[in-house]
Amino acid sequence: MTLEGKNVLITGGTGSFGKAYARHILENYNLNKLVLFSRDEQKHYVQKREFSVWGDKVQLVIGDIRDRDKVFEVCRGMDVVIHSAAMKHMPMAEEHPMEAIKTNVLGSQNLIDACVFHKVKKVVALSTDKAALPINVYGGTKLLLERLFITANAQHGENTSFAVVRYANVFGSKGSVIPLFMKLKDSGELPITHPEMSRFSITMDEGIALIQFAIERSLGGEIIVPIAPSYKVGDVAEAVCPSCEKKIIGPRVAEKMHEVLVSEFEAKQTIKAGHYYLILPELGTKDTDAYIKHYNNARRVALNEYSSGTNADWLSIEDIRRMIAQL
Repeated sequence: MTLEGKNVLITGGTGSFGKAYARHILENYNLNKLVLFSRDEQKHYVQKREFSVWGDKVQLVIGDIRDRDKVFEVCRGMDVVIHSAAMKHMPMAEEHPMEAIKTNVLGSQNLIDACVFHKVKKVVALSTDKAALPINVYGGTKLLLERLFITANAQHGENTSFAVVRYANVFGSKGSVIPLFMKLKDSGELPITHPEMSRFSITMDEGIALIQFAIERSLGGEIIVPIAPSYKVGDVAEAVCPSCEKKIIGPRVAEKMHEVLVSEFEAKQTIKAGHYYLILPELGTKDTDAYIKHYNNARRVALNEYSSGTNADWLSIEDIRRMIAQL
């Protein structure tokens, strides 16, 4: 599906991703209308001024994904919906698990119901590597989001196509370790969970390309996973401040040593298309051959698990330093 002439809704539209993706599609597609939906009125105020150059084509709507009536209202007339609204601060989710459930799970179901009711053609949800073998509340709620979307596609995919993209860490994004280290480097000491702790890494541009791939190519029901390099936390600290003392503080509550983008349980139903792995649904009417045919460059892969700790592709200290300079 192309975005040309379409009505597009982004939930969480004033967040880091929502804002970057909105700007990208406004600059590259002739949309009919773009609606940015979020509950942060201060971000709405700032973003409305920044996006004023596009005039009435952009509408900023204050509302909460938990508010079922508001979600039904904002989905009316949409052709494409990108679902990025989430409670994603891991420690806060651990302290307030029900709040994470209300936003990430119940809010997602509100959106699914609204998209089915209004016959939205394409819906893409943002998930996270923490949904694969989750050990924390945030990952658990995102796993449930994935299952809700896969089930929705199995039940309603003939009219509304649902797909999921499973994100890796966006390099230098708000809340990541890089801004923290940059802020603390003048103190002469950087707190490190563990120097060998690893994470997958994608850039914001690669994240945007991932969403575009899902909109343009997804058949429905699949989880699309980027094939990405890993980095070690110790290498990030060294890249930011070689002269700083590295103080090992240990992992946070419910934090993994290494992240997983495709678990061993999902590997058997995973194919590869270009720069992406596609985890195929076990629910629905389409089999593996149908997805391979749809993605004409797809193939089956011998994959046991796709983990940041056993990845074949790594960012060096110099790679990390160069990427930080480009932020």
